[in-house]
Amino acid sequence: MRAMESWSVYIVRCADGSLYTGIAKDVTRRVEEHNANNLLAANYTRARRPVTLVYQEAVATRSAAGRREYEVKCMSKGEKEALIRAVRAGVREGERGRRARMREESERRRAEGGRMKGECRGRRPA
Repeated sequence: MRAMESWSVYIVRCADGSLYTGIAKDVTRRVEEHNANNLLAANYTRARRPVTLVYQEAVATRSAAGRREYEVKCMSKGEKEALIRAVRAGVREGERGRRARMREESERRRAEGGRMKGECRGRRPA
């Protein structure tokens, strides 16, 4: 059995003010790759350098990181900015915080056959 690997979901702010979300084990190295290496940088960030790390969230597994990345990518830019501001301000939501309420609401609407406003519709956002 392998040792527990720590993954992170991160958001970088590009030079044009846009936000890019990704996952990595070593976020510092990954941000350096976005800024310096054309072969390893994401296509999106290559033309928008330099990028600056503005948000990082640790998760236990790669699978959990991928799910959380998808949740963040489905957020509007305003919601992502609010997430970044909350972390910078040191605000930590409890177990029954906004994220848990949104997840419950999303599950309820899916059970009813509907979608939440802004919810991704079966394709990965750009």
